[in-house]
Amino acid sequence: MMGSQNRGSISRETALKFVILLGVVSLFADATYEGARSVAGPYLAFLGAGAAIVGIVSGFGELVGYGLRSLFGYISDKTGKYWTMTILGYALNLLAVPLLALVGHWEIASFLMVVERLGKAVRTPARDAMLSHATAQTGRGWGFGLHEAMDQIGAMLGPCIVAAVLYFRGGYQSAFGLLLIPALLALGVLAAARLQYPRPRDFEADAEKKGNKGLPRVFWIYLVAVALLAAGFADFPLIAYHFNKASVLADEWVPIFYAIAMGVDALTALIFGRLFDRKGIPVMAFAALASSLFAPFVFLGGFYFALLGMVLWGIGMGAQESIMRAAIAEMVPSNRRGSAYGLFNTGFGVFWFLGSALMGILYDVSLPSMIAFSVAAQLASVPVFLYIKRLASANMKK
Repeated sequence: MMGSQNRGSISRETALKFVILLGVVSLFADATYEGARSVAGPYLAFLGAGAAIVGIVSGFGELVGYGLRSLFGYISDKTGKYWTMTILGYALNLLAVPLLALVGHWEIASFLMVVERLGKAVRTPARDAMLSHATAQTGRGWGFGLHEAMDQIGAMLGPCIVAAVLYFRGGYQSAFGLLLIPALLALGVLAAARLQYPRPRDFEADAEKKGNKGLPRVFWIYLVAVALLAAGFADFPLIAYHFNKASVLADEWVPIFYAIAMGVDALTALIFGRLFDRKGIPVMAFAALASSLFAPFVFLGGFYFALLGMVLWGIGMGAQESIMRAAIAEMVPSNRRGSAYGLFNTGFGVFWFLGSALMGILYDVSLPSMIAFSVAAQLASVPVFLYIKRLASANMKK
């Protein structure tokens, strides 16, 4: 058991096992809640909710899911109860899904959908803080990249499970009930990880030494770059809306394009993770440059250009969910990382929401203006990332 070993003596292989265990948890967890989210709108409509209710519930859920992460990140740092926050969050996040099979009113279903998002807000900063300790041994980029790749496998698997149930006419309740299986598997693996690795902090030999400082200036500059990137990154529902309205794709191709993007996300996380460990922050600038080109292809092109655009969109997603988390572990003292990851996720989520809302408005007014905003906002993050690289180099010379 890890708790019996001396701090700093833990091998890279042991740290990698911890990353993989949490990756397996994320795989089963994503299969559970992404499966549910793939039919959340139709299920609310089935229970009698109108379009306005569906939009409000979805939007409020995302606001809760991202907006409260800074609060729960602070709490995890303040209390040091990273495992407690992670387990509580996953329990809320996952058990809310199969309970949807038991409800008969859209009001209760809406409440459970918001609880599911609340659970993700509770557990994400604490989990990422624990992962950051293990990635000190495995390589920051590779560790977070591997975790993201496993996460996305689950994100592809869950909707396929639900689609299969509906194809065989099992109904929404049957689909939600079946998702209890991956939910319980996720919680079981999480419990095993907690028993085997009670002190993830021990992966990082100097964690205690670096723990008394606040959030550094470079982190706040980094948050500016992340906010710019998020603001220009269109959410998939807007992309899917365009595919349908402009008749770019047949309806059955829309989820396939999304699945392709998720596959690119997983592969990109692994590749960029390795590159980040070797090259650092400039890899993030390159990722932002590449993903900034998705909008012209997606919104102006036909089938094959739209496919290329979704590949670029997937590259952006893979970078955001892997190396952007890895960079925080390099910038921030160990006992402030829960707060840092919370602020990162809150900032990213809020600006993604604001940017998506603005792009939705611009879409109806002027499609070229919307595309220009998307590209410009993402490109604006590139010099900020390069400036962060300069700051890091200057600090190393001191």
